[in-house]
Amino acid sequence: MSTITTEKQQYLTYLLTDGDSQVAVVPERGGIVTSWQIQGKEVFYLDTERFKDPNLSVRGGIPLLFPICGNLVDDTYTLAGETYMLKQHGFGRTSPWEVTQKSTDDGASLTITLKSNDETRAVYPFDFQLDFIYTLKGNTLEQRFRHTNLSGQPMPFSTGTHPYFAVADKTKLIFEIPSTDYKIKGGRDVFAYNGRFDFDQEEIDFAFINLEGQTATVKDGDTTLTISYDENYSTLVFWTVKGKDFYCLEPWSGPRNAINTGDFLLSAAPQETVETVISMTLS
Repeated sequence: MSTITTEKQQYLTYLLTDGDSQVAVVPERGGIVTSWQIQGKEVFYLDTERFKDPNLSVRGGIPLLFPICGNLVDDTYTLAGETYMLKQHGFGRTSPWEVTQKSTDDGASLTITLKSNDETRAVYPFDFQLDFIYTLKGNTLEQRFRHTNLSGQPMPFSTGTHPYFAVADKTKLIFEIPSTDYKIKGGRDVFAYNGRFDFDQEEIDFAFINLEGQTATVKDGDTTLTISYDENYSTLVFWTVKGKDFYCLEPWSGPRNAINTGDFLLSAAPQETVETVISMTLS
């Protein structure tokens, strides 16, 4: 049985329930998923103190990345001879979204919408509508992202997510990542991945490129996380910080600075909708 209910916490929170699985979505705080519980066990990490402060970016759950993934050099990009500023990961994760549709016909499904406004146009000169659909079916959470260009010229963008997975002991994780090539944040060199991470480092920030498949898995004891993504996603970022009980495995459609370099940059023609899909399953 599927249900969608609301709960007034610091923000209005939508609770999607399907069987023993429940997901919490907070539309006005960047459309973020803050929690995913399966049989009462939490899947995601959330820094609750940062979440309480609306002036801080959220560290936890599933922040939404649009219209860029990662950071730009000097936080700037140039388009049609004009220079604009965009902070890391863009404004999708900091903008208030609106619930526009709910369904419990086939799992619990919630559509949240973000439309262009004066604030977004000041940093990204396009009219657009984003309809992002969360669907919970048992132990699978699907994220279907629809990016509609309402402008009269092509709209370049990158899209992605930044999920924070809770973990008790990172050294026990077993990763299967469909690439052996990665770059370190801020670097151009390509390194060979040997299947392991050195968790004694203060920070690990690897961008896996040349993906040879559309699925990654992480085994944590008797639990396996499977992340699947469609062909629009070219980059898979692994990020963690020493001493913190989380790791991030992030599907990005394009690498850092793609809006300047054009590397794997997506584009929606006028009045076109570009749809991308990410799915997560716990087994």
